[in-house]
Amino acid sequence: MALDGIYLYSLVNNLEKSILNSKIDKINQPEKDEIILTLRKDRQNIKLLISASPRFARIHLTNSTKENPIKAPMYLMVLRKYILGGRITNLIQKDSDRILIIEIENRDELGFDSLYSLIVEIMGRHSNITLVRNRDNKVMESIKHITADINSYRVLYPGVNFIYPPSSTKLNPFSITFEELSSFITKNSITFDNKFYSNCFTGISILLSNDLYYNITNYNNSPTTSEIYENFNKFIHNLDENISYNMYTNKLGIVKDFYSLKLDSLAKDYLSVPYDNPNILMDAFYEKKDKQDRLQNKSTDLQKLIHTNIDRCNKKSKILNETLNECAEKESFKIKGDLLTSYIYTIKKGDSECTLLNFYNENQEEYLTIPLNKTKTPSENVQYYYKKYNKLKTSEEYAKVQLDKNVQEMKYLNSVLTNIINAESYTEIDEIKNELIETGYIRFRKNSKSSKKAKTSKPHHFVSSDGIDIYVGKNNLQNDYLSLKFANKNYLWLHAKDIPGSHVIVCSFDIPDKTLEEAAVIAGYYSKGKDSLKLPIDYTKVKELKKPNGAKPGMVIYHTNKTLMVNPTDFNKIFNS
Repeated sequence: MALDGIYLYSLVNNLEKSILNSKIDKINQPEKDEIILTLRKDRQNIKLLISASPRFARIHLTNSTKENPIKAPMYLMVLRKYILGGRITNLIQKDSDRILIIEIENRDELGFDSLYSLIVEIMGRHSNITLVRNRDNKVMESIKHITADINSYRVLYPGVNFIYPPSSTKLNPFSITFEELSSFITKNSITFDNKFYSNCFTGISILLSNDLYYNITNYNNSPTTSEIYENFNKFIHNLDENISYNMYTNKLGIVKDFYSLKLDSLAKDYLSVPYDNPNILMDAFYEKKDKQDRLQNKSTDLQKLIHTNIDRCNKKSKILNETLNECAEKESFKIKGDLLTSYIYTIKKGDSECTLLNFYNENQEEYLTIPLNKTKTPSENVQYYYKKYNKLKTSEEYAKVQLDKNVQEMKYLNSVLTNIINAESYTEIDEIKNELIETGYIRFRKNSKSSKKAKTSKPHHFVSSDGIDIYVGKNNLQNDYLSLKFANKNYLWLHAKDIPGSHVIVCSFDIPDKTLEEAAVIAGYYSKGKDSLKLPIDYTKVKELKKPNGAKPGMVIYHTNKTLMVNPTDFNKIFNS
């Protein structure tokens, strides 16, 4: 975890300059485990984000905005009651660990000055944000309630006395002596490996521990305890001077990690992107990571539904193909019926088989042995083979029609799945859910309590380097709207070739090459092949599109088109630079 005690130490030093003596002007709770304090200082607004997310717990300044729930949660109401309008007087990091105490001075309901502590615990799935009244150490409210059946050591809910998590048995990196380190290693039988520092000291993540180990073993494979202590002591002593905020990405720009120091162990394999401010770094890192994680959780049920239907289509496809393989033998039954008809007077009831000259064979030298039912007359045997032939012929025609419908349904389901993965907000997820209701995959249940009209999102809008508008559908209903209603028949339409993706409309009759290339990159980015380095993109005039009768949303056909090869990963370079 990049946000360890050392990073928090550097972050607190930075936050003190920004938020000490600021007034809490607004409090919002956009997520069930996240709050945003809007602070007022020097006639400027500052947003402080505090999250107790199990995967991305953190605290930092932010510029991002989020939609708030219609109804304010109880935790938010309590915070507004006790600390809204208060002033932040102090920031304290407890024992070099991932616990930050924000002291707030405010007037209570009786008008007396009162001191509160907003205690932020950044502890993975045990993360929490608790408001404590200092005069009696009473918990006013916590964002996650912890009862005795969950934790026997301490409970967290309104009215109880606040107890800090158990103190770590590890050593404090800022006050360690050689004797303490030597004794701790011996007592706990700690071996010197890449986890040594995280096993010995509080606030040292495995990420930093691995880097410290990497650096010392680069010039000394077997350092003594004294050398380890001297090296670590030097590191702590020079910590403030060496603070350097970096994000590490691979060559494609995919984020690996971040830290408040330059990590040599990561720099050898990843690109280092420097930042001047820890808040800007964390905001950039977590905005996409946390957003995607929350959207993933929000869309889990929809993805499960789509995968279930895709599995159903795969099974149906297997059965239909088996039927077609069986029907491939239908002509042999017709031949047998024809031969029996031609030689019917040579066959007697009670014959178990007959061998007849097969005049369908080109050289007319092959004889065919045909099994017969002894209990049936020759005419009934003839009818059996014709009926079998007609049955297989009908089954084949039906199977072909159903197989085509199944292929179209698979395309639609995969396009919905791609839209879910590419969704960037809760509203977009809800719109996809509504689309599935319209197409019959989800049973509609009217909610009498919901009187407000649901919010709808607009298609993505980009402007090319040449100043031309480009629109992208976020779901299949938007795809239909853009391609069949919004777009002029001479506008350009683009789509990733033969894979699920969004419809892209370029609003111009004369398209420069630069705009065409940018629109193709957009079409690749908003498709299933967004991580490909080389992807074919089809493009044609809108007037060439046709929507078959009964086709599902977003499904169109076209024949007159051209194809352009692009790299979808160029999207971030073009539109985020």
